Amino acid sequence: MRANEILETCLYVDDLDKAEHFYTNVLGLKLFERHPTRHLFLACGLRMLLLFRPDASNAANSKLPPHGSQGAGHVAFAVPDRDIPAWETYLSEQGVDVERTIAWPQGGHSVYFRDPAGNSLEVASPRIWCLDESKTISQTDPIAD
Repeated sequence: MRANEILETCLYVDDLDKAEHFYTNVLGLKLFERHPTRHLFLACGLRMLLLFRPDASNAANSKLPPHGSQGAGHVAFAVPDRDIPAWETYLSEQGVDVERTIAWPQGGHSVYFRDPAGNSLEVASPRIWCLDESKTISQTDPIAD
């Protein structure tokens, strides 16, 4: 047995409204589901990003096992390497501080920044992991506007 891909990942946020605005308007993810006090589920290409309020996701009355985190998490979003300069400009125009841009020795670039909850986010070329961009970046969006 072997796990083949990551289907979903999650981060923890303290304000769902701010998180929804940031992830849908700044990063362009599609809202899939919203619970008013507990979570946001967002489509990112063919995968899902789950944003939970940690206190609500660990509630005893949940039908799911408790899962929460303390402190900032990290997620990297795959983008073509040629788009890295445009992402730097775009994030700056959106009022998002770029913490660092890195040119990796094995190829590819990363841009690091924070969401409103303080999570470390990155847009990066799959080349930073020696992966072929044409095989790792989804060209389709499964959720229609």
